[in-house]
Amino acid sequence: MTTRLALALALALGTTMPAYAQTTPTAASPAANPFASESPLPLHYPQFDKIKDSDFAPAFDAGMAQQLKEVQAIADNPAKPTFDNTIIAMEKSGQELDRATTVFFNLVGADTNPAREKLRSEYSGKFAAHRDAITLNGKLFARIQALYDSRDTLGLDPQAVRLVEKYHTDFVRAGAKLNDADKVRLKDMNSQLAALGTQFSQNVLKEVNDSAVVVDDVKQLDGFTREQIDGAAAEAAKRGLKGKSVITLLNTTGQPPESQLTDRATRQRLFEASVARGSRGNAFDNTGIVSKIMKLRADKAVLLGYPTWAAYVLEDETAKTPAAVNDMLGKLAPAAVANAKKEGADLQAMIDSEQKAAGKPSFQLQPWDWAYYTEKVRKAKYDFDESQLKPYFELDSVQQNGVFYAAHEMYGISFKERHDLPVYEPSVRVFDVTDADGKPLAIFISDMYARESKRGGAWMNAYVSQSGLTGNLPVIANHLNIPKPPEGKPTLLTWDEVTTMFHEFGHALHGMFSNVEYPYFSGTSVPRDFVEYPSQVNEMWADYPAVLKHYAKHYQTGEAMPQALLDKVIAASKFNQGFATTEYLGAAMLDQSWHQITAEQVPPAAGVMAFEADALKANGTDYAPVPPRYRTPYFSHIMGGYSAGYYAYIWSEVLAANSEQWFRQHGGLSRANGDHFRKTLLSQGGSQDALKLFRDFAGHGPQIQPLLEKRGLDAKAD
Repeated sequence: MTTRLALALALALGTTMPAYAQTTPTAASPAANPFASESPLPLHYPQFDKIKDSDFAPAFDAGMAQQLKEVQAIADNPAKPTFDNTIIAMEKSGQELDRATTVFFNLVGADTNPAREKLRSEYSGKFAAHRDAITLNGKLFARIQALYDSRDTLGLDPQAVRLVEKYHTDFVRAGAKLNDADKVRLKDMNSQLAALGTQFSQNVLKEVNDSAVVVDDVKQLDGFTREQIDGAAAEAAKRGLKGKSVITLLNTTGQPPESQLTDRATRQRLFEASVARGSRGNAFDNTGIVSKIMKLRADKAVLLGYPTWAAYVLEDETAKTPAAVNDMLGKLAPAAVANAKKEGADLQAMIDSEQKAAGKPSFQLQPWDWAYYTEKVRKAKYDFDESQLKPYFELDSVQQNGVFYAAHEMYGISFKERHDLPVYEPSVRVFDVTDADGKPLAIFISDMYARESKRGGAWMNAYVSQSGLTGNLPVIANHLNIPKPPEGKPTLLTWDEVTTMFHEFGHALHGMFSNVEYPYFSGTSVPRDFVEYPSQVNEMWADYPAVLKHYAKHYQTGEAMPQALLDKVIAASKFNQGFATTEYLGAAMLDQSWHQITAEQVPPAAGVMAFEADALKANGTDYAPVPPRYRTPYFSHIMGGYSAGYYAYIWSEVLAANSEQWFRQHGGLSRANGDHFRKTLLSQGGSQDALKLFRDFAGHGPQIQPLLEKRGLDAKAD
């Protein structure tokens, strides 16, 4: 069974993430189909130059039919179940399907088009049915059950025993023990959830593009750089709006231009366009889909023996229970909101002072004012703003002299760009990654720029996953959404984009350093509330003095960022953390509110936004100037693989803050520390219990105090 299918089972899909489909068996896909066999390129790198959209459906159909044939052969095997003839056979099944779906779903995120979106819709139900055909196969499960019952007497090593246990858990959680009637109900639920999840995701992407703000007068863009003004004009021209400007949106509530635009009315328009997405009553309205998904998830949880969807999801995470998540978030929220209100008071004072000096009446701080006045307060407190930083954060320097440099210093790995491998979009870059001993380690794909065909946010994915069983080395990609400047202009990053690049590369290292036997455990195949932890650790090198000095150089003069400005960047690291934590917790607690209710408590479409407002108030995160990072109708994380799991970022950050403390106490950036982190944790994937890996690295269990200190939160705030 492929890594992707293993992950799908572990996440108990029925959402927008790829599972596998049942279909009428067909002949094998033609040999000319690039998915019919392994790619002949280095490390089986995808043949992007040969892959056509018309190749996917035949590969899906042939791959699904082939895997069902392989799985049925395992189930019908007259020989006594053994680890090799059942579990290993499952690990090896579905290879053509895995190749096709891996590339397809990665491209749907990174470079979609109408043909791919049509395929996604057409196959979402088939994929769910195919997964069910495997996990609800009674004869197959009987073999897995037999191995599970005798796992301690089979002479297996610990990783193999864990693989048996994980297969058993995944099949049980997927409904393998249900009676036939309930299996039919479950299949129908999964099919509906798959279709609804796909529709939600497609609506989010279309709504982001449809909600872009059109500006008639360029004076309303005061505060933008010349490059941004030119970019907004070019976007308008592309849309046939000659003489106007267009500000495009990201899929977060707050929009980066709000920190720059001096025209308050334009900031307000931008904010209101952002928060209205998915609930405007237009063709992309997601409120009805949200209601249906939440009801289906709640019913599915009960069918599988759990009181709520959150209880079902969290059982398989390190948190284990909703109570544990509620306890942790509940401890953080009061301190975060209290700090946000203190920050808000500073911003209000700045507003009052400015308005008085201008002889104008003051106004009440609103969400669209926060980022703008935060930059003013930051400048007043630390005597710098983002515009001073950006000239020192040129993309190529940040990546190669910062991200790659830190990885080289920590782990001894090296990077060399290559231009002979095909890419799916001209701006994508490819690098060979060599280990400290000179041996090939991985291929790294860097996809940094935003475009209409790309979903919002930032992420890592694997095109090929490491495995001793298959002999594969990894092909890993990072994706960001950095606005592309006009031709010939430099790409200058915000501090947030810099830290995001370091963050996503932490995921990449997790995938590249994988050293496990079985595909199931490869790379980032760990619990969701653990997967963000290594990437958050990697963020610490962004402002680590030795690293920052190495990459923060003026794009025109090559001069290093002045020490005084470096010091201010580091000193300001806790600035605005009340906002950042409250914004995040509002979304994380909203996620739990949706998934800790029963089907009877789920509101209809018309009540979705009222439910959200009530949940924020009940959670204590309803501070009006700081709305949640995502509102329900565009909260893609929880409609996909992070349902009841958005808390994972801060749960992981507790571990990351502990680890940062460990690194600093042990000398910081060094090969010895990097090798220890790699050996004990990054290389292990999901082959051991996640918290055991953390303890093996840190020498103790997780403690919350380092996170409170890192974020500058007062634990005693009320």
